[in-house]
Amino acid sequence: MIVNKHVANYIQLYHDGKIKLNKERIMLINYLEKYVFSRDDIYFDDEMIENAIRFTEKWYFKLTDTDKFLYAFVFLFFKENGRVFYRKSLWLVARGFGKNGKISALCNFLISPLHGIDEYNISLVANSEEQARTSFDECYNAIGRGGALSKMFKRTKTQIVSNKTYAILKYRTSNGETKDGLRDGAVVFDEIHQYESNKDVAVHISGLGKKKNPREFYIGTDGYVRDGFLDGMKELSLKVLKGEARVNAIFPFICKIDNEDEVNNANAWEKANPMLCQPRNDYANELYATIYEEYENLQDDPSTYEEFITKRMNLPKVDLEKSVAKEEEIQATNRPLPEYKGKEVIGCIDFASIRDFTACGLLYRNNEDYCFDTHSFVRKEFVDKFYGYSMKPDESKKEKFAPIRDWEQQGLLTVLDEPTIDVKKVVGWFVKQREHCYIKKIIADNFRMELLRSEFEANGFEVEVIRNPRAIHSLLAPRIETAFANHHIVFGNNPLMRWYTRNVLVKTDGKGNKTYEKKEPIRRKTDGFQCFVHGMYRADEVLTIDISSELDALSALNF
Repeated sequence: MIVNKHVANYIQLYHDGKIKLNKERIMLINYLEKYVFSRDDIYFDDEMIENAIRFTEKWYFKLTDTDKFLYAFVFLFFKENGRVFYRKSLWLVARGFGKNGKISALCNFLISPLHGIDEYNISLVANSEEQARTSFDECYNAIGRGGALSKMFKRTKTQIVSNKTYAILKYRTSNGETKDGLRDGAVVFDEIHQYESNKDVAVHISGLGKKKNPREFYIGTDGYVRDGFLDGMKELSLKVLKGEARVNAIFPFICKIDNEDEVNNANAWEKANPMLCQPRNDYANELYATIYEEYENLQDDPSTYEEFITKRMNLPKVDLEKSVAKEEEIQATNRPLPEYKGKEVIGCIDFASIRDFTACGLLYRNNEDYCFDTHSFVRKEFVDKFYGYSMKPDESKKEKFAPIRDWEQQGLLTVLDEPTIDVKKVVGWFVKQREHCYIKKIIADNFRMELLRSEFEANGFEVEVIRNPRAIHSLLAPRIETAFANHHIVFGNNPLMRWYTRNVLVKTDGKGNKTYEKKEPIRRKTDGFQCFVHGMYRADEVLTIDISSELDALSALNF
């Protein structure tokens, strides 16, 4: 049974009831005791841990029990080859924890002779130069205060170099313009809640492995980007904690309140921010006072609630007065679509603009579930302009707001390099789908149906036009909300459809009538969701049984 005194102390504090942990950290302790501490092929380098703690406390600040717990796992190694046990570490903690300060001191130590690896270069990566410089500037200033530290390192405005190990600390932005950079020993990724995919991460970690004990640190507070890089990290973390992934795939330190009700319990706030544990130092007391003041201000300005619970409590919040469904309800749509070959389905389309997006879909029933298979057509000129679709990987700007190219590669949409979206191609999608199911009718709203009706009818489709779409929104809203709440909506593994859904703004008038609009008029498209709503209008008309045999019998008749 391996043990380190700082790790043992932290766990004992929990068992003694002296600190409160959220469920993910309780899972972390159980996972460590079951899968890590029981191993005989790894060890904590206690001397290195103590050196890192002393270095930080001498040149930066005094560490808390939580900090020492985190530092210990940076220096957990395999006995056989001395290789680091955790290459990846996730520190996902509420705002105010001091993530940057802790990582600044740690990076300064890792490039020092005390770590003992020559040219152990480190990159500090964030979305903006200002954020990327945060930890760099802390190291820069610590060295500038004089003493032995100023003799150990040379500093400029762009890099810090160890005089003995020649290791370099630099800051970088995550847009990948500097991908041919250092032969890094470690990379720190800050503001990870803003990463929409792992593309930029992959660029920066490509140089790891050329130095002994490569490390990746992912630090930040949760945010508003869903289905992005951070959600993938959280999913991997939970798999590790449950024993469903490689035991050392990541070291997941996740701090958050367990449920929304704990916002109103100040004693539970330390679950999201361990700095609030008793006893508190001066910084923690000031932090607590600030957070409590923000909490009290919610009474006068409830519009700040979403920011407070997301950033201060590390629990992403979606305002149900503005959004269609809770995030976990939207995530619950990510289930395999049941087979609909031979089934009766409703075809639906949203063709609001012929110059940007068009969404097609098939809605069908599977017991109580509403299943929706969809495909979109988008114009290249539009996605080039607003999403950076055609930007080359090595250019400084990359796809923003929506990963159109990723969705194209997944077959979720088709990019058309044409002046307008071709009606024949849209109708052709339904013709192709008709080869393996029975499309009862095509539902669309009245807008632009003059372009579509004749083409659909020429191909043998019955068309129904919704004359007043806003009226059906209010009619269908209770059904759609209930279906989301009970996890009876299935989109398949379709991040594009989940994106459409998150972009919907629910407006409620004085009579309680709801309409589905856009949260932002240009980039945050809702076409796929509007298409889904059209299908829901006639969802009760489709049969839930396989009618392929009946169709075969009819086609065999000779009239």
